[in-house]
Amino acid sequence: MVGVIKDITESKLALKKLEKSEERFRTFMEKFRGIAFQMDIDFNPIFMHGSVEELTGYCIDDFLSGKTNWVRATYPEDLPGAMEVLELIRNTPNFLIEHEFRLRRRDGKIRWVHGIIQNIADDAGNFQYFQGTLYDINERKIAEEALEKIEVVRKKEIHHRIKNNLQVISSLLALQSENFRDDAVVEAFRESQNRVISMSLIHEELYKSRDVETIDFATYLRELTSDLLQSYKVGSSDIRLKLDLDNISLGIDSSIPLGIIVNELVSNSLKHAFPESGKGEIRIKLSRLSEAKQNISEPEDSIGEKNKCFTLLVADNGVGFPEYIDFKSTSSLGMQLVNTLVDQIDGSITLKRGAGTDFIIQFPE
Repeated sequence: MVGVIKDITESKLALKKLEKSEERFRTFMEKFRGIAFQMDIDFNPIFMHGSVEELTGYCIDDFLSGKTNWVRATYPEDLPGAMEVLELIRNTPNFLIEHEFRLRRRDGKIRWVHGIIQNIADDAGNFQYFQGTLYDINERKIAEEALEKIEVVRKKEIHHRIKNNLQVISSLLALQSENFRDDAVVEAFRESQNRVISMSLIHEELYKSRDVETIDFATYLRELTSDLLQSYKVGSSDIRLKLDLDNISLGIDSSIPLGIIVNELVSNSLKHAFPESGKGEIRIKLSRLSEAKQNISEPEDSIGEKNKCFTLLVADNGVGFPEYIDFKSTSSLGMQLVNTLVDQIDGSITLKRGAGTDFIIQFPE
């Protein structure tokens, strides 16, 4: 009798490893709070597994049979972005991309998901199928939104406190000025008070805004110029204020310097432009540069740079800025502030002399 004994230890061990691996994969897929899928070239599902019904409200057969599809299951506002991602990946073999968007369940409830999708191609680069996963990030998104709301409340409180503190400083300056009879000293106090008010108004607008990051700068300018007319006790019958303001939102880093710039230039017009009659017109125009180029005739020596997005015009029809004064090199604190703050916002400023005074400021977004 002849027999053969063969050692199959390695194959048995390999089989056990494979069984364990399959069991781990099976357990993972059973507990996976997401969806694993494959799709054809037209994004129709050809394989789905996982928490399909939990995330979408539809069963797997609804997708595979064509009763529903990803377009219907995607939240309408997020659909354009999702389709853009799919078109990008359709044209890029073996490309992988991640995308967060919302699903609208069958019952109308909304759930956030994180998607990972890949274009699978053969060695020749020919399309085979799309594959990917979607997993539930709804709890994380809810937590992030809650934190954002807390942050907004915190920032609003900060702006509110800063505004109140600046108003206290303004009141102290007003009280202190009452102890002096020298007109020049009183005027210096008033100018300082107006500068503080211009900053206080910024924080008030930020406190009232929804995102506490930007303000409607046109609304701010209306309030600022109204306060300046009251400060200088100028009636609307004496000085006409003509405002032509686009609806432009700006952040605090631009708003505060620009607010002080407008404060200085308008104050300068109120003090010096109309010495005889005390009557005239002050114009302020705020616009995007493309529109401004069509409507404002700038002098030949004006500075126009490609990265400047906005134009601010502050003008009057008064006696004009004195020819002998170089506004970029003057002892006037107000004009020194204007030039310094224009540089701070990476802007440019031009003075147009003639029938009155035009200051043209261009600045980036």
